[in-house]
Amino acid sequence: MTNTVVSKFQVHETSLNSQVSTIDRKAQTTKLLKSYAIANYKLPFHGYQLHPRIPLVSSSLTCYPKTLKIFKFEFCLLTMASSASNGEHKSTKPPPTPSPLRNSKFFQSNMRILVTGGAGFIGSHLVDKLMENEKNEVIVADNYFTGSKDNLRKWIGHPRFELIRHDVTEALLVEVDQIYHLACPASPIFYKYNPVKTIKTNVIGTLNMLGLAKRVGARILLTSTSEVYGDPLVHPQPESYWGNVNPIGVRSCYDEGKRVAETLMFDYHRQHGIEIRIARIFNTYGPRMNIDDGRVVSNFIAQALRDEPLTVQSPGTQTRSFCYVSDMVDGLIRLMEGENTGPINIGNPGEFTMIELAETVKELINPSIEIKMVENTPDDPRQRKPDITNAKKLLGWEPKIKLRDGLPLMEADFRLRLGVAKKV
Repeated sequence: MTNTVVSKFQVHETSLNSQVSTIDRKAQTTKLLKSYAIANYKLPFHGYQLHPRIPLVSSSLTCYPKTLKIFKFEFCLLTMASSASNGEHKSTKPPPTPSPLRNSKFFQSNMRILVTGGAGFIGSHLVDKLMENEKNEVIVADNYFTGSKDNLRKWIGHPRFELIRHDVTEALLVEVDQIYHLACPASPIFYKYNPVKTIKTNVIGTLNMLGLAKRVGARILLTSTSEVYGDPLVHPQPESYWGNVNPIGVRSCYDEGKRVAETLMFDYHRQHGIEIRIARIFNTYGPRMNIDDGRVVSNFIAQALRDEPLTVQSPGTQTRSFCYVSDMVDGLIRLMEGENTGPINIGNPGEFTMIELAETVKELINPSIEIKMVENTPDDPRQRKPDITNAKKLLGWEPKIKLRDGLPLMEADFRLRLGVAKKV
């Protein structure tokens, strides 16, 4: 929680003639300021400042050889105390006023929801869930870099659905009540393909969406990532952990881009009162994943269906936690509809080594294939497991679908798209 205390004090004309014969202006001024700082504000004093991070805003001094007259001092004491607990970040301003339609007395309009990246894997499943509510109108903005219209084909032409080909690095002018900001390539293959564009999507894209939220008074949810924790030194990872990230590595365009996006979200929240929500999503799997997107679950299933060896990056003991997409979508909606800003971890705390995942895929899909070790990629995290204490406490959320139950659902989708029949 952030508290801003603004204190002003005025010291009127003070005569020091009786105390000193020869006045060292700076020494006397420093002494007087120090006494006020200690006596009245319980703060350390450093030179002409009350604290290294608390500047002396203004002073008006008139000094004479034998008489020091201090007419007026005004100090702005800004003390910022940040709490590591989630859901307690306070804005210094009230949120922008939403559309007058939200307060209509005679007609309750539909909730207008923008989903950036809504043609992608998680975004399209989110759209499906939002469209189940007849009071929702959904607008999807996507540039189709990793997304596909095919993921949304059942909604195209629906009166409550609109699809816009749009890149979030450009301004978007729409009237909405909520914004789910998912737009960004999440697979290493795609975000490394054009790292500068990945950073621009995270930074400029988030700025554009926050500007839109400010203009129309919308609540905005950012899907951040577990990658903000980097190669964690704390396990499992709570939201209070600041991470261990390489700022100049090949993955940094994504990791650091999301960290900057979170910073922008909280700066807009504190400075402009924007209603924000931040979800740190962990590895997610399910139908509609790009078949060759480079992420481990889709890689293994595609390889198993093609009778190819399962390629495990060495040493194979690195761990991940896998959340089924329907559970992920439920968590995102609960966060948006709740009263906590986050960041909140959304993921499945079940932890598997890559070898264990490969063995499970082999057992469930194609027992005849072999497992092959290959060279690892740079900056690959050694372990990943969410601490979902806050999700349980604040959202009443926890995942329901276990990995062994979710993998066959994803397999069926991949078989359909690859045209591979199940062996009898």
